[in-house]
Formats: sequence, C-alpha cells, structure tokens
Amino acid sequence: MKIRYIILLCTICLAACKQYLEVPPVSSFDPAITFSNVVNARMAVLGTYGALTGDQGYGIRINMYYAYDSDEMMGQGGTPFPDNERRDIAHYNLTPNNSQLAQPFSQLYNGIERANLCIYYIPRMALYTNGTEVEKNELKRLHGEALTLRAQFYFELIRNWGDVPAHFQPAIFETDQYPGKTDRDSIYDHILNDLAIAAPLVPWRTAAGPRDERITQGAVRALRAKIALFRGGYSLRRSKQMERPANYKPFYEIARTECNEIMQHRGDHSLNTSYLALFRDNLCAHKLDPTGEIIWEVAMAGSNSATGDSKMGYYNGPRYGTTGNAALTILPTYFYAFDSVDARRDVTCAPYDINTALNKTGRPLQTMVDGKFRRDWISNPVVVTSAAQYFGLNWPLIRFSDVLLMYAEADNELNNGASATAIAAFEEVRKRAYGANPIGTTPTSYTDFFNAIVKERLLEFGGEGIRKYDLIRWNLLDAKITATKAALTAMSNRTAPYNTYPQTMYFRNNSPDLVWAGSFYKPTVTPAPAGHTSVAWFGTAINTTIIRYYAIEFKTGKSELLPIAQSVLDANPNLKQDYGY
Repeated sequence: MKIRYIILLCTICLAACKQYLEVPPVSSFDPAITFSNVVNARMAVLGTYGALTGDQGYGIRINMYYAYDSDEMMGQGGTPFPDNERRDIAHYNLTPNNSQLAQPFSQLYNGIERANLCIYYIPRMALYTNGTEVEKNELKRLHGEALTLRAQFYFELIRNWGDVPAHFQPAIFETDQYPGKTDRDSIYDHILNDLAIAAPLVPWRTAAGPRDERITQGAVRALRAKIALFRGGYSLRRSKQMERPANYKPFYEIARTECNEIMQHRGDHSLNTSYLALFRDNLCAHKLDPTGEIIWEVAMAGSNSATGDSKMGYYNGPRYGTTGNAALTILPTYFYAFDSVDARRDVTCAPYDINTALNKTGRPLQTMVDGKFRRDWISNPVVVTSAAQYFGLNWPLIRFSDVLLMYAEADNELNNGASATAIAAFEEVRKRAYGANPIGTTPTSYTDFFNAIVKERLLEFGGEGIRKYDLIRWNLLDAKITATKAALTAMSNRTAPYNTYPQTMYFRNNSPDLVWAGSFYKPTVTPAPAGHTSVAWFGTAINTTIIRYYAIEFKTGKSELLPIAQSVLDANPNLKQDYGY
C-alpha cells in the first residue's frame, strides 16, 4: 500500500504539544500501546509524514506561497494588494499579522513533536534490540525515518524564520513551556548529526522492497547535503546582516561526501532520460519515477481535503475555462533565460489556457504560468475539466539532478575551481536538457563555474520552490531581484536585447496541441499566418502588473526571512520578533 493512503489513516502520537506553539494534541494513545509492536510503531512514523501535507504544508502554503518572489517566478499580482495574505507574502509586504503565517509554523512543530515521540520511544522498544532480524531492521528504519522527518521540519522552519525554538525530546519531558529562540547553527549541527545517524539505519531504494514514498538512504544523504550547504551558506542574522560562518568549508565537505555517496549508487538513483516524462508521465500521472531521480517526494493522501492533499494543478498552472487560479506567474525574463533548444523551457513554462472544447489557447508572455504541475497532464484519473481543488499530486523535495549540482558546487568551493568530476556532474544535467544539441563550453575557473551553477539551478528547478532559498544562501537574492527589475524594465521599453523579439505571436486555431507560428526569439511573423489566432506577446502588463507588483516591498536585511506570527508571540512571552519586523 502506498504511503499516501496510510497517512490518511494515521492519527497516532501521544502527548499534548507545547502551548506556545498553539498545536492541538495529535492523539490520546498511550505510548505503551503505540510502541508495543512494529505495526503500531510504523503507523506512528507514517502519521508523522502527514505533517508535511495539506494546505498548511507542501500542499500549497510552504511550497507555493513562501517560495516567491524570486528571479524565476512571482506570486499572484493584481488586486487586492495589500491583502494581508498570499500576495503580501510573495511581494515582501509582510507584517506579523499576516493570516498565512501561524498555521504552517504550528504544523511544522506538530511534525517535530510527532517525530520526537517516535525518536524517543522506538529505540526503547524491546523489539529494537531483541526482536527478530526483520523486526529489528524495520524498527531501525522507522527510527531513521523519524530522525530525517524531524530534520526536514527544522530545516523548513530555519530557512523561513531563522532562529526558532528547538526541542529534541517529547513535550511531556520539557520543563520550559515558553522557550526563547535557539541559535540556528546549533539546530543545524544537531540535525546534521541526526542525519549521519539515520543514514545507515535506512535502506537504499532498491533494497527497501516494494516502491512507495517512504524515505530511503538516498533521501537521508541528499537532505544532509542540502542542509550542510545552508549551514555553510549565508543567512539573515539578528544583526540584520547577511552573514556566513567563518568555518563554512567543512560543511561543503559534508555536502560533497554525501552527494558522492549517492552518485555511486546509480542503480538506486539516476537521471530520467526525459525531463518531460519526469513530470508529465510520472508526477502528474501519480506514478513513481522508475529511475529514482525523485529521491524524496511528499506523499499526498489524495483525499481531496485541506489536511492531507495538495492544490498543485489547481492553484497554479493553466486554467480550464475560468476554473483554476493560475496564481504563479513565470517572469518574462525567466522564459528568455532558456535557450531555444533547452527541453526544460516548455516543461517549466506553460503559455496557454484550455478552453471548454479542450483546445489550447495562447497566453501573452506577461501572463505565462508555470507548467510542471498542470491540470491537462494529470492522469489516473484525468482531471482537466474538474472543478475540484485537490488532485493528489506529490511534491518533489529532492531530485538526483539536485545532488549532481550540489556536488559540483561543493567541489568547486573546496577546490577553488572546477575539477573534472564537478564538470562531469554539471554537464550530466545540462546534456539531458539539450539532448543532441551542443551544451556550450563549461567554464573551469572558480567564479565562472559558480556562476554557471547559479544559472543551471535556475533553469533546472523552476517552479519547485528552490530558487529563492538558493539565492539567500548565496547572498544573491537582493542582487537578482534588482537585476530582474532592470531587465523587466528594459523588456517593457523594448530595448536591447529585447527589441528583436516578437511583438505578436500566432497560435493555431482549434488545436488540442499548442502550435505556434514563428519563433519566440525572432521578430513577428509577417504576414499573419492563415488559420491562426494572434496574441499580444509583449504586452503592456509587463509594466502595469509585473513591474508594479514584483518583489515591490523587498528590503534586504529584512525580507530574507518571514516574521513570526503575532499569535505565536502572544502565546509565548519569551519569543521576540527580529529582522526588522
């Protein structure tokens, strides 16, 4: 049975959570019952996975509200703004009273409490040391999964809120019900150590038995690599300055080591040969990627509910008629960051809607939506005409291409330049995108190779909630937003290099497949082709909508983090607001 369906059944865990988090008790089961046998312990851990899902998790808010604006995409523009809601989050117009802050924060702590219970009790089970080999192996795996889940919950809290309260044992054992903030470096170090413990407890993908969405050893190591890069990267501190630790290189060594270990297990994880198939034929088809490129994905319950499902394909992506939000916008500058032969462009960018005859109708450049989670690709079941808001799509947390590029980045940092292995990892990602076309010459100097990685990660992970946080750990968010605003202005004014791009594009009438006449990279086709409809490709909305709202209130030294919700502060007198909020 897939984990998504098990999560739907799991409401197990034991103790009341801390008042200051405003999290309700998740269960009244006695730990002596819950952790009396392997089946119940498994249900407790699978229930912990559930804290990743739903509206307050990676079903919409954490992955589609918090991750924008960046230099790839922007959150919903237009009115009402300000809205004390998602538009204010995207455009950095935040206050502690924003209505979308408290519940994701609390749900992450709910997940931590569930994980803490599993981490505390599972190793204390008699079967953990005295059971059969099958029982011991399963309990060790569950222990490793719980350690990894807790690390993910803390990682998400830190990258959005900075220093946060931390507790690593069940709430029933805590004496301080109103803790202040714990320095993030201390939390990072704790969870990096946890993941080192967890890795050998959890099997590799091919040794884990029937495929499901449970954590395997590749996921543990990939998460450890990612967290290490954040630990060694820049972040906004209480000084209101972007700072990185002086001893950052050992963390890059951790990242390189972990990525290299995964790269040695190509039978478990490799690149899908088709970037399109990864999203259309696997994620959107509710199928597990057979190559293991998606190393860890959040399993949605498919329950059509706010607590266990996801809104990918409804909140974002193309509309069917007037159905769907189409709330995330591909920045015109991002579309033109792709080479014309890069296969990732037409997967990531969806310049169309679907009419009631199921034909695709072209959108202008300035209203283009993201495309990796689009309703017309969703199958098993087909939902293109559905008025539902939940489609059960899983959220990919880490892919193998991320591992390759993290390896290349870490190796470049440690060697002060690109080694042959770093170049090979970088080019493996690029070659898939370009197919039989030349990929260009890979630079080898430290700075040029780093800049190439910065761009390649932009192109590879569009719409996957990664870019904003990458830019923060590189201390590039301010610079990239500023550069993007300047490029958007140049595009709006039709100055070079945007003066030769088409003012008008034409798409074929009454076609289920979107077929454009002419090139996006050349002047408008003349005369207008017969049997086609025109769309104002470069329109005034670049200026009136995108430039008007894009990252409009961003302020470096503040906007790199979210404020803690006022309701959370009110519940805990020892929590203080930082970072200029």
